[in-house]
Amino acid sequence: MAKITSTLLSSDPDEAVLEKLAVTERVLLASVVVIAMVNLIAWAIPLAGSVPIGTWRFMSAESTLAALLGAFSLNFTGANRSDRMNRVGLLLAVALTLLCVAVLGENLLHISLGIDIPFESGPESSLAFAARFPSQTAAGFGLLGLTLVLAKVRKRVASLTEDLLTAGLVVFVLTLLSGQVTAMLHLFGPQIYVRSSTQSIACLFLLTWVAFFRRARIGVFSILLGRGNGSKLARGLSPILLVLPYLREGLRAHFINWRRMPPHYATALLASIAMVVSMAMLLYLAWRINYMEIEIHSLSIRDELTGLYNLRGFTLMAEQALRMAHRSGDPFSVLFIDLDDLKQINDQQGHSAGSACLVEAAEILKLVFRETDVLGRVGGDEFAVAGGFTQSGTVKAARRMREMATRLSNEKGERPALSFSIGQATSDKNARESLDTLLAKADQAMYEEKRRRKALTN
Repeated sequence: MAKITSTLLSSDPDEAVLEKLAVTERVLLASVVVIAMVNLIAWAIPLAGSVPIGTWRFMSAESTLAALLGAFSLNFTGANRSDRMNRVGLLLAVALTLLCVAVLGENLLHISLGIDIPFESGPESSLAFAARFPSQTAAGFGLLGLTLVLAKVRKRVASLTEDLLTAGLVVFVLTLLSGQVTAMLHLFGPQIYVRSSTQSIACLFLLTWVAFFRRARIGVFSILLGRGNGSKLARGLSPILLVLPYLREGLRAHFINWRRMPPHYATALLASIAMVVSMAMLLYLAWRINYMEIEIHSLSIRDELTGLYNLRGFTLMAEQALRMAHRSGDPFSVLFIDLDDLKQINDQQGHSAGSACLVEAAEILKLVFRETDVLGRVGGDEFAVAGGFTQSGTVKAARRMREMATRLSNEKGERPALSFSIGQATSDKNARESLDTLLAKADQAMYEEKRRRKALTN
C-alpha cells in the first residue's frame, strides 16, 4: 500500500479555501485603502472650500492613518512576500501600535499630539470630523498592531499567546461593531451618541478579519481551513453561531424597549427559539458524526478493490454470524477460495488484468451467495465465505461458482473462465469450533484440492 503523505491529512489546509481567502483578503485590504483615501480627500476638499460636507462624520486623521498602516502592514507581510517586504510590514505594524499607544495616552492625559491640526484648521471641519480619535477605536487598532507585531516574531513568542491575543482582538472588535450597529438601529432608544465613526469601525473590522485568517493558517483556528469533514462543519456552522446571539439580543431589545410584548414573554419566546435552533444544530452534528463514523468503519473493514470485506471485516462479521449459529443450533460453514494462476496473469498481462480478475471473482461471489452470507477477500488472491449452510450446500455453491465463471467468460469473451480452488469446513454442533479453526480446515482442504488437481493434470 502506498504511504499516506501529509498532503492527504484532513487537518491540512484546503487549497481551494486558501485561494478564496487570498482573493478575499486582497479585496478587503483594497476596500480599507479606498475608505481611508476617500477620507483623506474629504479632509482636503473643505480646505479648498469647494464642496460642503454638512454633518457627515468622517474618520479623524489619526484613525485614517491607523487604517492605512494596518492595511499596508498586512499587504506587505505573508509567506509569499520577500524578507525585505516582511520587514517593512513589521515596521508598519510597530508604527501602528505606537500611534495607538500615543493616542490612548493623549486621551488619558487630555493633551494633543497635533496629528489632526493640519486638517482641522477650517471652521467646517469641526462639523465634519470627530474631534479626537476615540479611545475604544484606538485600543482596537492598537491591539491589531500588537497582533501583527507578534505574528512576525513568532519564534520568540509562544503560539498559544498569539492565538489568545488574536481571539481577544476578535472579541473586542465584534463588541465595537455590534455596539455601533445597535446604536445605528436605535434598539435602545433614539438618543444615542456614538463617538467612533462608522468608517473607522468598518476598517478595523475588515483588517481584523484578514489578520484572523492569516493566523488561522498556522494556529489553533486552522480547523476552520482544513480539508476534513470537521473543518467543513466548522465553516458551515460558524456564521450561524456568530449571528445567533446578536440576533437574539437585538430582538429582545426590540420587544422590550418598544413594548411589543411583556418582558417575561419576550425572554421566554427568544429563549425557546434559541433552544430550538441549538437542538437542531446538535442533532445535525450528531447525524453528521454518526454518518462519518459509519463511513470510517466501512473503510476500515472493506477491501477497496473488490468491495468485499477485508480480513479484519470478514473476521468480525463471520465471528458474529458463527455465534448466532451456535445459539440457534443452525449449521455453519466456511469456504476458502483461491483464484488460480493470478500471479501468471499479473506477469503476462499486467497488474490491471490481475485486478480485473479479482473484481470478476468478487462479482461471482456476490451472484452465487446470499446477502446474509459473509464474503471477504482475505489475501492477495484468496477469498473466504461464511454462512449458515450445510456441507452439501458448500458443494453446490462451489459448482455454481464454476458455472457462473464459465457463463461470464462466454458473455464477455475476453479471457478463459476463471479457475478456483475451493476448500470447505462445516461446524460440528457438538464441538462448537471457532472461526479460526474452521478457516484453517477450509484452507487445508483448499490446498489438498489444488494438489489433487495438479496431480491429475500431470
